[in-house]
Amino acid sequence: MKWLVGLLLMLELWMAPAPVHAAADGAALFEVHCVGCHLNGGNIIRRGKTLKLKALERNGIEGPLEIAMIATEGRGQMSGYGEVLGEDGADAVAEWIWQQAQNDWHNASA
Repeated sequence: MKWLVGLLLMLELWMAPAPVHAAADGAALFEVHCVGCHLNGGNIIRRGKTLKLKALERNGIEGPLEIAMIATEGRGQMSGYGEVLGEDGADAVAEWIWQQAQNDWHNASA
């Protein structure tokens, strides 16, 4: 009986998702879903709506919370990606974008 409990416990641990660091997850999500329009923090559709810190601030974006909201719901010509990014994906990618903006997108390899 003890071996069965041990086996079930091992299976439970084996099947549990591994914790992923938010920055790494955000970088991966950005690479898959955002980089097509926002390569290196730019914007190929609307030049003034980049992810550079100066543009974010000019557009009233003061941190990751606002970025996550836009990523989820969309704004203007940008569609929302809430369903695609998943439950915590918008927060992870927003945090990663904010870090890159603070760094002026230097070393922003995803």
